[in-house]
Amino acid sequence: MTADRSSGFRPLGVVPVDLAVIVAVTVLVNVAVFAPVVRTTPLRVPLGILFVFFVPGYVLVATLFPESGRRGADEDASAATRESRSLPSPVGRSAIDGLERAVLSFGLSVAIVPGFALFVNYTSWGIQPVSIVAGTTIVTLLLTVTATVRRLNLPAEERFRLPVRRWSTMLRTESVESTERAETVLTLLLLVSIFLAVGSVGYAVTTSQDGEQFSELYLLGEDGDELSADGYPTEFEQGESRDLVVGVENNEHRTTDYTIIAVEQAVESTDGEPTVTDQRELDRFETRLDHGETWRQDHEVEPTMAGENVRLVWLVYLDDTAPESPSMETAPYHVHVWADVGESNAES
Repeated sequence: MTADRSSGFRPLGVVPVDLAVIVAVTVLVNVAVFAPVVRTTPLRVPLGILFVFFVPGYVLVATLFPESGRRGADEDASAATRESRSLPSPVGRSAIDGLERAVLSFGLSVAIVPGFALFVNYTSWGIQPVSIVAGTTIVTLLLTVTATVRRLNLPAEERFRLPVRRWSTMLRTESVESTERAETVLTLLLLVSIFLAVGSVGYAVTTSQDGEQFSELYLLGEDGDELSADGYPTEFEQGESRDLVVGVENNEHRTTDYTIIAVEQAVESTDGEPTVTDQRELDRFETRLDHGETWRQDHEVEPTMAGENVRLVWLVYLDDTAPESPSMETAPYHVHVWADVGESNAES
């Protein structure tokens, strides 16, 4: 019992403390990504960096190497006990220390997450924050369970524990040799440097996406039994409705509210420039999309204007910025179709 207390963290229930912290970080990351309020705050950036660059690799290392990599007082006592009782020592058991675990955790995480993303890319989910985080969470939790079982199956004195108490004692006790204390300080500084370096790269990657923010707006028409980008109708009779599909894809790297306004315009050419002489709103849609999410809406278009120069326009405004008089000049995104609308013969 004395040797076990002096070695470092003790298990929290049945889960070792370091693995319990991994589970806590995983839960926090999922809250930061999926919770409606938290996901729009900067909190998701540091948590996401820690999760992607460290957590999956750490639990894989914990699964592969459940043993302690350093021989402390408890290991020495255990070895002496085995010798006095003529018991065989463990053979073929590999182990690594804390620094090696940290380095391997970063390296394996960098390999695991892109590999999983490549796999998801060929599924129906595609590469999206939701699918990446959800999949990585499942892998992390499964490896955490496996690592916990493997570690608890070892004798208590041979299990890996973070030697926080030993580090603290070495830094505070003057009797400790200066070389050993310097080694510990350098190890801690190296770990901090790795975290800062990876954090800087991750922050640069996440912030560099600001220059690539955009939304995609498109129209699709029926081409037989399929939808086509050039299959939408261009000829109408006044009062006749035709079907097409309007779509929006969010690449703004944030959750965005969209207002889509469909209008018809009577257009005349003045000095070679098109001039809108009349405009009427046909329909209006509203939707909220996460980054990478796509929205499609079946739209039954029924022009009320007649003529050869009727322009059907779909205007997109972001985050409730649609004005009272929407136009192509004020809309961040728009798409249009020229329509030839024949006059109705109902009255004749």
